[in-house]
Amino acid sequence: MSAQPGSRRLLCCAAVMIAVTSSMTACNKASPKNTSTAVQAAPASESISSEHPAIEPAALQILQATSRQLTDAKSLTFTAVTTYEAFARTGQPLYYTTQSSVLVQHPDKLRVLTPGDGPASDFYYDGKVMTAYSPRENLVASTDAPPTMEEMLKAADDKASITFPFSPLLAPDPYKNLTNGLTSAFVVGQSHVVGDTITDIVAFTNKNVQAEVWIGIDDGLPRMLRAVYRNDPNHLRYQMEFRDWRRNVDLAPAAFVFTNTSGAHEMQFARPDAPAHGAKP
Repeated sequence: MSAQPGSRRLLCCAAVMIAVTSSMTACNKASPKNTSTAVQAAPASESISSEHPAIEPAALQILQATSRQLTDAKSLTFTAVTTYEAFARTGQPLYYTTQSSVLVQHPDKLRVLTPGDGPASDFYYDGKVMTAYSPRENLVASTDAPPTMEEMLKAADDKASITFPFSPLLAPDPYKNLTNGLTSAFVVGQSHVVGDTITDIVAFTNKNVQAEVWIGIDDGLPRMLRAVYRNDPNHLRYQMEFRDWRRNVDLAPAAFVFTNTSGAHEMQFARPDAPAHGAKP
């Protein structure tokens, strides 16, 4: 979507998380089994050796079971609150937050409504068309979309730099993405204070990120993830909190279709760094 800088920021509200997004697959839900009765962990993937001295099999089991819980759900709804650092001109780290209300229906529907510390943004995908809407500027951009979630997310990034920090939760195989390049993984312990439930805590590292994820032991759902991008010279911190999880709920097809009730002005669906071409006639 090519428009004013404010609306560009709005449509790419999670762009600051792009570097972490590809590595945050660990957020995928489910926990293994200490006290959890929700999921049975599958054997560790052949793509990573559970005999690696820095990789605990128990950590892999938690992450893999979490991934299975996400991908087995026909539909998901959740709220993701993302907090990220950015430096002020004085050098002081400042913190900004977005809150995304997410509806997912596999394999081809997504809706993300995101207010935050900046312009709000809405995103719709119904399996055929993806639409980005800027409520503040009352601007909207739509384009044809690929038939699967995975292809659509790549196309949204390629065409308009639109991405979401929780995109790994939507991958067809989150565990495979996570363990690509994994160099360490271990169970830290349990928390009784995160997400108003008991969570297993897993720390992991790959070539891109150092992260820690809190996963509910009873429902196998992620409650929080914190990460530092390894190649970031400033070592900025990112945090996502997850709540209001619901699985396998009935979602109306109309929920994934943008309806232009506000008379929003149509704009080109394009990258924010593309030359502005103005509105559609």
